[in-house]
Amino acid sequence: MSDPTHDHGDDHKHEDDHGHDHEHSTGLRGVLTDLFRPHSHDAADSIDSALEASADGIRAVKISLVALLVTALAQAVVVVVTGSVALLADTIHNFSDALTAVPLWIAFVLGRRRPTTTYTYGYGRAEDLAGIFIVFMIAASAVLAGYESIRRLIDPSTLTYPWVVIAAGLIGFAGNELVAAYRIRIGRRIGSAALVADGLHARTDGFTSLAVVFGAIGVMLGFPLADPIVGLLITVAILFVLRGAARDIYRRLMDAVDPALTEQATTTVRDTDGVLDVEYLRLRWIGHRISAEAGVIVAADLDLRAAHDIAHDAQHRLLHEVPRLTAATIHVSPQAGLDLDPHHSIGHHNTLH
Repeated sequence: MSDPTHDHGDDHKHEDDHGHDHEHSTGLRGVLTDLFRPHSHDAADSIDSALEASADGIRAVKISLVALLVTALAQAVVVVVTGSVALLADTIHNFSDALTAVPLWIAFVLGRRRPTTTYTYGYGRAEDLAGIFIVFMIAASAVLAGYESIRRLIDPSTLTYPWVVIAAGLIGFAGNELVAAYRIRIGRRIGSAALVADGLHARTDGFTSLAVVFGAIGVMLGFPLADPIVGLLITVAILFVLRGAARDIYRRLMDAVDPALTEQATTTVRDTDGVLDVEYLRLRWIGHRISAEAGVIVAADLDLRAAHDIAHDAQHRLLHEVPRLTAATIHVSPQAGLDLDPHHSIGHHNTLH
């Protein structure tokens, strides 16, 4: 007996409003939340929660876009007045960081579209494409900031109104930190690696804004080259951000997941009643959601209904225990005996098991 693949992703998808790790609110707020938005595994609830997560992502990029544009525009005015190259480098970076919200916005909108016969997994990968754009924007900002800093080292210019530059640097730090905290909080809640990474990017921008402040202080202390030198330091900081962002996007495109998450999912399936062993288990990110495939071994004397119930139970446990998991496919095979090899006819095709 060999049970066909069981895909319950459509009728039992599950991602609750707290990131699918079931950390429910406590106290009066938790009671009211559970009362008016109870826990459920219905398909309609799954669709609603997935759409709500995308809506939260869209709201986050809208708000962060406006906040960073206001911050960058305020700094740009100060650049024109003071001629600070360090502040110019920071302003360029802030503008580029603000623009990274645009592809993320588009990606979240596309991610809400239903799968088609062509895009059978849906459009969640649009987030990864947005990540590629973010990487290029970070690289471009590094090139521009580095060019301006070197030009000012070769052809120095006088920094005027250093106190204004200090104030603008502090504004840049405050604006970036507020945006970073907001992006990271929403990104972690909905499971969007791209949004979290962009939040960390904004946080790094905030610290580079503080570097502008130190550059202006250096000028006030009689070291005029402090301004372009700090601009170069900002360029180096941007390059470190670029390295981390490129690495994360590469891993996402290559379907990499945290090994601890794979181990958690494997243990969850293996501990399911009726499962004798786990043949294989694969996880992959699709946007800010995870999809799973697993093969399990059950007793050879089970009937089809009993084997199906085991697969259903394993799938249900996965959706509960693995954060951000919204779809799981479980393949059931009978335990092999001396005269039984359930995979004999297709063994030469199974190159990934």
